[in-house]
Amino acid sequence: MAAHYSAVEMHDADALIGDAERLRARAAHLADLDADVYRTVIEAHAAARDGDGRDGGGQVRAALLRAAEVPLEVAELGGETARLAGRLAVEGKRDVRGDAVTALLLAEAATRSAAHLVAVNVEACSGPITLVRRAADSVAIASEAAGGLD
Repeated sequence: MAAHYSAVEMHDADALIGDAERLRARAAHLADLDADVYRTVIEAHAAARDGDGRDGGGQVRAALLRAAEVPLEVAELGGETARLAGRLAVEGKRDVRGDAVTALLLAEAATRSAAHLVAVNVEACSGPITLVRRAADSVAIASEAAGGLD
């Protein structure tokens, strides 16, 4: 919304609008995907407990790894969203800067929350620490964007 209303103030508002729409659509998809992925974790744990003959431990590890990858995508998306909202908060139309700041702060919080989930799931499955580092990089991007408000 802030990008739409800032078309006069910002020379690249059309590109920002496109970016915002892409981020919104991806976030909606990831919200649904996260629920599906976590359901797989629950099912893998149940299968491992029931001892149904499948490789329960391997399935749990694979499910947890996938459960780390989705919030990693959320964290990366959050960093991008925070960066975009930060620009709008500073350069956008004055009437919608408050909305842009709110979007920035929410994006920063979502990025931090998603990064935490990445760390929890990576630890649970002894997954690659590079996923945690990538999530931390996204937190740094979001924090830097929020720091630009001071």
